[in-house]
Amino acid sequence: MKRLGFVAALGLGALLMSGCDAGAAMRFGWPEGITPEAKKMVDLWTWSVIAALVMGILVWALIFWTITFHRANDAKKGVFPRQTAYNVPLELTYTAIPFVIIAVLFYFTVIVQNDVEGKTDDSKVVVDVTAFQWNWKFGYNKVVFSDGTVYDGFEENGNPFEIQEQVGGSGPAAETEHSGPSDHGGEHEEVPLPAGGRDDDIRDYLNFDKIETVGTSSEVPILVLPTGKRIEFNIASADVIHSFWVPEFLYKRDVFPFPKQNASDPIFQFSSIDRTGAFVGRCAEMCGTYHSMMNFEVRAVTPEDFDSYIRFRQANPTATNAEALASICQVPESVSTVPFDTRRNAGGTVGAEGNRDDPVLANCTKKVS
Repeated sequence: MKRLGFVAALGLGALLMSGCDAGAAMRFGWPEGITPEAKKMVDLWTWSVIAALVMGILVWALIFWTITFHRANDAKKGVFPRQTAYNVPLELTYTAIPFVIIAVLFYFTVIVQNDVEGKTDDSKVVVDVTAFQWNWKFGYNKVVFSDGTVYDGFEENGNPFEIQEQVGGSGPAAETEHSGPSDHGGEHEEVPLPAGGRDDDIRDYLNFDKIETVGTSSEVPILVLPTGKRIEFNIASADVIHSFWVPEFLYKRDVFPFPKQNASDPIFQFSSIDRTGAFVGRCAEMCGTYHSMMNFEVRAVTPEDFDSYIRFRQANPTATNAEALASICQVPESVSTVPFDTRRNAGGTVGAEGNRDDPVLANCTKKVS
């Protein structure tokens, strides 16, 4: 008992000295969620771990009880221990308890899963997400402003989405692919089109919008979203399978090419983002050479700032995303991730600068569009 008490005290002391608050400790390593759906998943994870720990402690206690009080000694030498085999009520109890635990966990898992995967028709922002090797394109398909007016951003006759290699990088490009100077007299070598060489014309599942942000080898794309509004994502891939992942969403979704043929649902929603800030996004599916550098940033702003951002981009179609961010006094570059130091961008730095919780420009006056 002294040893058990010492171990318990040691564990408690380690927790207290780590500086973790109770909320962080109860998440058992998960990030803090920023959507209502994420908070439900945290609750499910927390109580599942607690249930597992309770069962673990019970099993450990039984093991220690057995090895402590039923170990062989001189007094028990030659005495055959009492056996509990073929004790039907006890064995039924041992069998029923795990089934009850599994049923309870299954019930709450289904409840949370239905909440997370649930969809409604009242999304205030619809975002088209296109993943490609090795970057992202974000477009605003529909926006319902705070005053009730609706912006329809879908472009009926969008240009075919084509990919080209840019010094080992990515970006929208011409139809013919080039890999750069070859070893044969400096000539360019043609490489196959994405999606197994399929023609662009059959990738009619890709959406194109009037307001879009496209990442490049030297610039991390920033997806600006409002807090407090239901947001719908429509995800698709131009080439191979990618994965849309924002750790603070506690949600990861594979991005398929040809979603219909792959029997995948490309649409999911969040009822709201609960706080402003900058949150790193990543591709979580191995998609090729520069997979690890395929990052983006979600910039959550107030509904008023988001309305101004969209209206600025409406009024200034040639303006960059950085200029639109600066117009609402947001840091124009990503503050959660930057291009890595590779041949894609020799001048990049690994460490991002800026306040992720409050990426606001100092001494800035917002432009009213």
